[in-house]
Amino acid sequence: MEKIYIKKKDKCTLVTAKPETVEFLLAFSKSLRITEAKGIKFESNLN
Repeated sequence: MEKIYIKKKDKCTLVTAKPETVEFLLAFSKSLRITEAKGIKFESNLN
């Protein structure tokens, strides 16, 4: 099996998000509804 490890670890950085960003994304994902009818998908935001 081929080894697929990263050789240059110093170029990898850890990305962190602000709590406000996380809250916004969670609220948006909770309010987003996707409805499918006759093969067509409709996206609606329930705000």
